Parts: sequence; structure tokens; C-alpha cells
Amino acid sequence: MEINRQINDFFLTIINSSINENPYIYWLVIVGLICISCFLSYLFVRYLIIRFLHIALKRTKNKWDDVLIDRKVFVPLALLAPAITFNYIARLVPGFPQSLLGLVYPFVVIDIAFVIERLLSAALDIYNMHPISWRWPLKGYVQIVKLVLFLAVGIIIVCYFLGLSPVGLLSGLGAMTALILLIFKDTILSFVASIQIVTNDLVRVGDWIEMPQCNADGDVIEIALYTIKVQNWDKTITTIPTYKLIQESFKNWRGMKLARGRRIKRAILIDQTSVRFLDKETINRLKKIQILKEYIEKKEKELEEYNKAHNIDDSVLVNGRRMTNLGTFRAYLTHYLKNHPRVRKDLTFMVRQLAPTPEGLPLEVYAFSSDTNWIRYEGIQADIFDHILACIPEFGLRVYQKPSGHDFEKFCFKTKPEKHS
Repeated sequence: MEINRQINDFFLTIINSSINENPYIYWLVIVGLICISCFLSYLFVRYLIIRFLHIALKRTKNKWDDVLIDRKVFVPLALLAPAITFNYIARLVPGFPQSLLGLVYPFVVIDIAFVIERLLSAALDIYNMHPISWRWPLKGYVQIVKLVLFLAVGIIIVCYFLGLSPVGLLSGLGAMTALILLIFKDTILSFVASIQIVTNDLVRVGDWIEMPQCNADGDVIEIALYTIKVQNWDKTITTIPTYKLIQESFKNWRGMKLARGRRIKRAILIDQTSVRFLDKETINRLKKIQILKEYIEKKEKELEEYNKAHNIDDSVLVNGRRMTNLGTFRAYLTHYLKNHPRVRKDLTFMVRQLAPTPEGLPLEVYAFSSDTNWIRYEGIQADIFDHILACIPEFGLRVYQKPSGHDFEKFCFKTKPEKHS
């Protein structure tokens, strides 16, 4: 206890030297010393002890301790150092207000609660590393434990300031529970929903969300306790109750922005009667297309070797394997997308056939543009399909289109009326 006596004598010396001159200087010096001591203790624990602990854990071969570092489980412990320092020094200062010392207890309880919350998240991440987590997910149970944890912390802090026993407070609230749930139903639902939204990172301000059942399709501009405001693309504003985002489904386009790729998924209808085998003359003509030359030469060699190996009779086109104009066109579009500067090569892209329909054979382009901006994205998509529609005739294909009045008009003019005798 020699250290305590020396600290006490130090503060008494400050009192004797300054209290007669100006008491405000004394308390200014005391507050300054306490703040500096708390700050230094935080730096010591945060950037020395915890950093050393992180380095030691990273050197191990285990993966679970890396999860503890990623979840920053030990970081809130650094805040205990200034709390302990403040409590220790303040008790040695003569005349220090005891009411301020009472703030240390709730601060420590809240800090420990955050440590436990991060520890639960880390434990869930470690559990999810194992295959059994796919069959028995525990995320919902962990969320319930977190909710109970913070409710318990709230009750403990309220009881501490009111000077009541937690058991007595809960027994008194039991009779009022039904009335509280009835009066504050929307508030409770919104509060719980807000916690779930923040904990699961479901929605952020600036996210583009789509919720047709609430007529919402646009950017989130405000997240409050009771409502979430969405500015639609037509500049109208939709107000959604916060709990609706938990009760009902919605689409968040944030993943598209994070991936930096916006999906292009559009099909054109090919007239199925225009699909045919390629003759030699057409193949030679298509070889002049630069991005197709290597593909056609490779395909010709492959088909020739296959037909020879199986003694295929070339006099009938349906015998053996042949190149078709539609298959060659698909190969062309695939190479075209590979060489397109605004199409992502590291994300899924393909040209595929869908099931035939009475209107034609759908040929779909599935790719991702490198620009997620709506206006520029639409421009990229339009340029691609402009090119597709313009080059389809080169392959002897036709795009299906329902006949219009103009088509019937041309047909009528070409058909001569019969002469009556």
C-alpha cells in the first residue's frame, strides 16, 4: 500500500499548493492527470498487449484463433484499462465526487457484453467451418442469445441506477407485460427489427432495394426506428415500416455494386426455319471474320477426323457431325463477348439456347458488364444487342418478329387481284 500512500500524498501536495490560490486550477489539473493516465493505459493495452496477443495467435497453425482476430474479440478489452485506471486514481483523490465513480460499473458491464457478443460471433464462424453447420445452422440461436444478453445488460444497468434488485424489477414488470406489449407493439417490433437489420447488415443507407409488395424500388435514404424511406427511381418516396423488412422478403442490390458487375440477361428469338447446316462456300465466307477464323479451322479439323473415324457418308448432310449456322453464331457471340472491353471476364458469361417457343428459339446472352451505373449499363447492353441484330443475317439466320400492318401491306401490294371474265 506504499504506492497508494505516495499517490495520496501527491494529490495532497497539489491541494495545498493550489487550493488557496484557485480551486478550479486544482480540479483542472486533477482531471487532466486522470485523462492522460486513462489514455496512456488504453494505448498500452490496445497497441502493446493486444497487438502482441494478435501476433502470437497469427503464428499458430490453428484457424479458430484467426477468427478471434478477424472478429476483434480482444479489442473491447482495451477499454477496461482506462475504466480501471479511472476507478483506481479517483478513489485516491481527496474530495472526488463519488457519483462519478458509479459510472464505471455500467461502462464495464457494457464493455464486457460487447466482448461476449463478439466471442459468440467468432464461435459461430468457427462452427460454420465444419460441414455439420450446413445441416444444423445455429445463427438464429446465437442471435437469440445476443438479444437476451443485451436485454439482461439493460436490466442490470437500470436496476443499478434505480438501486433495485433485478429480480424485484422483473417481478414488477411481469404484471405489466401484457399492457406494455399492447401499447408499445409497433415500437417493440421496430426495435427488434432494427437490431436484426444492423446485426445482419441487411440494409444500409444508399443501398438499392426492391420490395414490390410495398411499391419500393430505389435507394434507401433514411433508416429510423419506425420507418425506412426509399426514394424510387421516379423520385417518389416510399415509407416502409422497419419490421416489414424482417417479416417479408426484399431484394438488395448491394452485392452487384460490391462485385462491380451488373448482369446482362436478355434473349433474342431466332426463326427456327432459318437454322441449317453450313455449306463449304458459307464456311469459307465466315472464315473471313477474324475472331471466328481460328474456331472454324479447329472445328473443321475436329469434325473431319470424327467423320473419317466413323466412316461417315458425306453425300447426305444429316450423316455424321456438321457445323450449323446457329452453332457458329453462338461461337461468334462467345468470342465477341470475350473481346468486349466492357464485359467482365472473371464473372459468368455465356451464350445459351433456351427451350423453343411458338415465337421462335430464344438465344440468350448471359454476362456481366464492368460498369454498374444504370445509364452506362443500359448503353453497354444496347450496343451489344445492336451488334447482334446487325450481324445475324451474315449467318443466314432470321430474327422472329410478329407480322405488323406494314408486312400485310407489302403482301397485299405484291399480290395481284384476279381478273373476272
